[in-house]
Amino acid sequence: MIQHKIHILPDHIANKIAAGEVIQRPESVVKELLENSLDAGSKDTAVVIKDGGKKLIQVVDDGTGMDEQDAVASFLRHATSKIASYEDLEEITTYGFRGEALASIAAVAQVTMKTRCIDDEAAVVVHIDGGGTPRVTREGREPGTSVFVQNLFYNVAARRKFLKSTNTEFRHVYDAVQRVALSHPEIAMRFVSDDETILDLKAETLQGRVLDIFGERQLDGMIWFEEKSEVISLHGYIGKPTFGQKSRANQYLFLNRRYIVNRNINHAVFSAYENLLVKGSFPFFLLFLDIDPRRVDVNVHPSKMEAKFDDEQNIYRFVSTVAKKALAVREFVPALSFGGEGTSSSGIGLGFTDRQHSWPSAADIRSITGFEGSATIDRATGEIILSKSVPDGTQLARQLLLAQEDTAASAERAHVVWQLHNKYILTPIENGLMIIDQHVAHERVLYERVLERFDNTPRSPQQVLFPFTLELTAGDHALVIELLPYFEKLGFAIKPFGKNTVMIEGVPPDLRQGSNEKIIEEILSLYKEYHQESPMEVRDNLAKSFSCKAAIKAGDKLSEQQMKSLIDQLFSTKMPFVCPHGRPIVLKISTEEFDRRFGRT
Repeated sequence: MIQHKIHILPDHIANKIAAGEVIQRPESVVKELLENSLDAGSKDTAVVIKDGGKKLIQVVDDGTGMDEQDAVASFLRHATSKIASYEDLEEITTYGFRGEALASIAAVAQVTMKTRCIDDEAAVVVHIDGGGTPRVTREGREPGTSVFVQNLFYNVAARRKFLKSTNTEFRHVYDAVQRVALSHPEIAMRFVSDDETILDLKAETLQGRVLDIFGERQLDGMIWFEEKSEVISLHGYIGKPTFGQKSRANQYLFLNRRYIVNRNINHAVFSAYENLLVKGSFPFFLLFLDIDPRRVDVNVHPSKMEAKFDDEQNIYRFVSTVAKKALAVREFVPALSFGGEGTSSSGIGLGFTDRQHSWPSAADIRSITGFEGSATIDRATGEIILSKSVPDGTQLARQLLLAQEDTAASAERAHVVWQLHNKYILTPIENGLMIIDQHVAHERVLYERVLERFDNTPRSPQQVLFPFTLELTAGDHALVIELLPYFEKLGFAIKPFGKNTVMIEGVPPDLRQGSNEKIIEEILSLYKEYHQESPMEVRDNLAKSFSCKAAIKAGDKLSEQQMKSLIDQLFSTKMPFVCPHGRPIVLKISTEEFDRRFGRT
């Protein structure tokens, strides 16, 4: 007789295995039950746990409730009220849509559900132990639903032994409750652990909820932003660079108000800081990304904490751009001090400060760049109003942060610029000395100029007098061909010319003389290095590579007019404080610091 190896698992074993995909720890139970409460329209929800959720989890809401038939059916596998056809999977707008949460929970715990519709006289009570037969009774209670989950994994010893300590499981449950509280501030929420009230939140605005959860100090360390396109809406908070965190714990991404984890989008936010953060620090962010449900798939993982996008590269770029824009409207100015708090062993302290210094003032910009108009600030809107049009190609309005300065007084200061060791540009400003690294300043200018070319009309190449060929490795040749549309927008005229060879017939007009023949190889070398770290950022990697290699170098002598022109262009950029790689561009030494060092204070 043949001994067959393949057999069908009994239902009770199959259900326990399936339950393990959805329910991994007490946090999973809390998440699933809270999602059901949200779908039921709850406006007031409470979560109670004991022993980190291992002994008891109770979720109570004031949602719509269920009748007896629905209450019993809700514990069956694949039972749901939220999906009726395959087409519904194309446009999921509910949270607990998989239809396995209650069945999975009931398979590995002792569960009691009490639920009542508003029109019913009594609540339906359903008891299930370890996936057994439901027992139904009746009792009085307010409309809504209450689910008691006791002794999680009591019948699956292999799973129960992998649960962590009470404190660890408590932290995971708290995270789940906090995420729902942040994504739905209009819902009142209470969280009780071992008879201690941890959270007691009233219905609030998002700002009020953030204040309740994180406190005023952390709220002061955040920047609010909001941006919309035709298909994407993004709003929320990102932390100031001075408010860096030691871990990624406080990073929240909500897709259509559902908490998800997406490494690419997280990296898009991180990249916006361009190393403004101290090494080893991570930014705080609270992002709400709203996209047409038909353009995302939230059904790619049993926990529903991952999602697929139909155009992830464009979403990455959108998030990164919005985050950079939010940071660009702030001043993060490196200030140099000698001695005192925060200094290094050499006695020099350098750190980013958030609007602690009034630089550059309106008069500073006027005297350095030649802008002769006056400026005022509309205090209601923050809008800067110029008396004459800004010079072409600049966006000085962003930099005129202290336009109320007295013009006549500032005109008395004879502003000049110096070049120190053919490397740094020095110029006096209203209350000190400003020092600019000429290479990274020009790098920032070129970087933003290149990104603009990618988005708009490409630059016409400057034809070289004698076209030249460049022989590459097979890999680099393939890379050039792949990036050819970007090189054309940069202003290069490149044509394939035989095996592993290209011909350069034109270069960007802003390319430094003498670097034509090496520039392509140097750009490719840097691009490959950046691409390993950030494979999604093709345009950004290429822009960084070009700007680094095409910029003015340390050691290049500049005329006074060239220095002033560079300063003008620098303060026309969106982020004049750091280069694309994160190095500081500008330092300031205050007059007070000079006075202190010379014994005047």
